[in-house]
Amino acid sequence: MIQVKNIVKQFEGVTVLNDISADFKDGQVNMIIGQSGSGKTVLMKTMLGLFKPDGGEILLVESEKASNLAQYSEKEMRMYHRQVGTLFQGAALFDSQTVLENVLFPLEMFSDMSEEQMRERAIFCLRRVKMPEHTFDLMPSEISGGQQKRVAIARAIVLNPKYLFCDEPNSGLDPKTSLVIDQLIQDITREYNICTIVNSHDMNSIMEIGDNIVFLKNGKKEWQGSRHEISRSDNEALNDFVFASELFKKIKLVENQKAKTE
Repeated sequence: MIQVKNIVKQFEGVTVLNDISADFKDGQVNMIIGQSGSGKTVLMKTMLGLFKPDGGEILLVESEKASNLAQYSEKEMRMYHRQVGTLFQGAALFDSQTVLENVLFPLEMFSDMSEEQMRERAIFCLRRVKMPEHTFDLMPSEISGGQQKRVAIARAIVLNPKYLFCDEPNSGLDPKTSLVIDQLIQDITREYNICTIVNSHDMNSIMEIGDNIVFLKNGKKEWQGSRHEISRSDNEALNDFVFASELFKKIKLVENQKAKTE
């Protein structure tokens, strides 16, 4: 689990994160949501160790022991990054490498496995994300956008990470493919008990897989809860953000009617 406590981050005197505290739990899809400029990307990068907070703590909690990421040495940060898988907005596959070579890359960089073991592990991960075997020797440009995201997920989990960070994982995908990627992220999170953190503004994803949702506004935490609680929240800022479309307004109306009859 990752706990952030009273996190403050400033850039050139401008406060981007203002006293944020939240828990991001193992085995759950933890989502950070909010409008552009709300601070969600900065919060994710701070938890990744790419930005050092100006105040507060980032606690990595394991077996009731906690260490503060904000105080890690360079060596400790390298060890932490080996426990982290990342899924970037555009998949970020290497154009000059095949599908299989892309997934092998982290193993070649950071593992002490034999070539045969690395290949077995990479193929296992590709099969886990349901990539067809005939695609393993294809280049990223020869597969669809949805398949590219699957390969990126396989690469992100190949080192058995404790933490998985996903930045707008459904960006550029059609709604049907987005649902497939959402389900895959949720299944892998639960299967391997990963602390998964997703930065998203996709309302479908939020309502489908948001086990634990942190809503930011103007650099502050406005609300935290599950996708089941979000439709019954009386937080005005959250409602304005989530239920901006007519479809989600109808969903909230139905949920409110259910609550009255319970």
